[in-house]
Amino acid sequence: MKQELSALIQQALDALQAQGVLPADTTPDIQIDRTRDPAHGDLASNVALTLAKAAGKNPRELAGLICAALPAAGFVKATEVAGPGFINFFLSEASSLAVVQRILEQGERFGCSNEGEGRKVQVEFVSANPTGPLHVGHGRGAAVGDSLCRLLAATGWDVSSEFYYNDAGAQISNLALSVQARCKGLGPDDANWPEDGYRGDYIKDVASAYMAGEKIDAEDRHVTGAADADDLDAIRDFAVAYLRREQDLDLKAFGVHFDVYFLESSLYQSGAVEKTVENLIAKGHTYEQDGALWLRTTDFGDDKDRVMRKREGGYTYFLPDVAYHQNKWQRGFSRVINEQGADHHSTVTRVRAGLQALDAGIPEGWPEYVLHQMVMVMRGGQEVKLSKRAGSYVTLRDLIDEVGRDATRYFLVARGPGSQITFDIDLALSQSNDNPVYYIQYAHARVCSVLRKLEEAGGQWRAEDGLAQLERLGEEHEAALLKQLDKYPEVVANAARNSEPHTVATYLRELAGDFHTYYNAHKVLDDDTALRDARLALSVAVKQVIANGLALLGVSAPESM
Repeated sequence: MKQELSALIQQALDALQAQGVLPADTTPDIQIDRTRDPAHGDLASNVALTLAKAAGKNPRELAGLICAALPAAGFVKATEVAGPGFINFFLSEASSLAVVQRILEQGERFGCSNEGEGRKVQVEFVSANPTGPLHVGHGRGAAVGDSLCRLLAATGWDVSSEFYYNDAGAQISNLALSVQARCKGLGPDDANWPEDGYRGDYIKDVASAYMAGEKIDAEDRHVTGAADADDLDAIRDFAVAYLRREQDLDLKAFGVHFDVYFLESSLYQSGAVEKTVENLIAKGHTYEQDGALWLRTTDFGDDKDRVMRKREGGYTYFLPDVAYHQNKWQRGFSRVINEQGADHHSTVTRVRAGLQALDAGIPEGWPEYVLHQMVMVMRGGQEVKLSKRAGSYVTLRDLIDEVGRDATRYFLVARGPGSQITFDIDLALSQSNDNPVYYIQYAHARVCSVLRKLEEAGGQWRAEDGLAQLERLGEEHEAALLKQLDKYPEVVANAARNSEPHTVATYLRELAGDFHTYYNAHKVLDDDTALRDARLALSVAVKQVIANGLALLGVSAPESM
């Protein structure tokens, strides 16, 4: 409707230009917003305010001229000039009802668009070190990143999801030493336990599997335990494969799939890291000081220069990140979105600075970042701080096993990434209106129950019958539902455009609330067959939109609860 109204306003502006009211070179930015108060119409535009200076007229006067020049359109019932020069549009009842027909005709495709026009976009998320089970923070990254992929696909982008394994560096060495200590019968409380060793019980599981000669089938490798406690290289390879398999299983249980798994170690094996250093040196953006090699990142907006190669040897962590992102660019991803924890905030500027220093045609501000805050898990009013298996944190698998995949996914995506989340296990398990995912799913199940009752009573509802009777929908609650349904495509488009899947979660809760209010106030299976069919059409449309929205969040839409 916004697009149709925008086209209508443009026709009016073209007419005013032809009359000389507006300069011929006027290029208006037509903005249309939904009104908060129904008394002010359904939609409003500030176009007269933005063009008043160019026209040399008072905004209210220009608004009146625009209204007079608007071509007749069946979907606009009336217009009015309000305030300093806003134009309020009152839509016809027929245009409001038309959303039901669009939903029933388009089904699962309702809300989809071709805004991406098939362009390539890569979304990297989770990217956990293969040193232990996935924690709740990884789960939030998985929920946000996967939902973002679904949103982008729904709006016409060619999406590639990617998991980056940090399988090189000090943390992997600490993992190998920890498993080796367990293989030799040591525990975290022993004096000879590695200083930075991992202390969770899962290390014992890895060591036992290694010494038992277990075979590990991971996503891209097959490793068999050598059962040799002195072979640290074999232990390292086995431990990484073992924990990668565990993480893969957790992600599958969470309903998350990746198109590409990329190994940090491959950047070293291929020489990409060394090549990146050579290129940066050749571009003249590096210098040596105190025995270390520095990158002059202050040339590109950083607050201080950064060390690339440490004095004692070895590269700092941001250098392989620069090499990795150059690889993404070379693979043809003109748009890249990284969903990561807020602890990566400091890497954003330096990675972008490194990419600019390469002078490879990569635009400023590339890649995009979505950074999520911490998750606090509560049970019985008390914070749950750790899992016995992990030893120091709550695992994603703990939550999935406790409250199920649907509740876990919804709760972890329901707030903006920039906000901290308090994950209340008791609330997630409750079957009450206070539990948002239950509240939304129950609205879907309620419509399914109504359809079953009709069938059990020997009745039959057909879409064409309901569509033929839509004019019977005249109640205030029905008007509210129609307006809410009409918002959905806009919500999806904005959520994909702004990387904000939580707005879909918010919308679904509002839609469910409107439906529950309507259901409690009106009898859907009315004795009046025509009214019954119309209300069923509206209810089925609500059911479809809820199912579509939940699918974008990776949450199921049950038919009974």
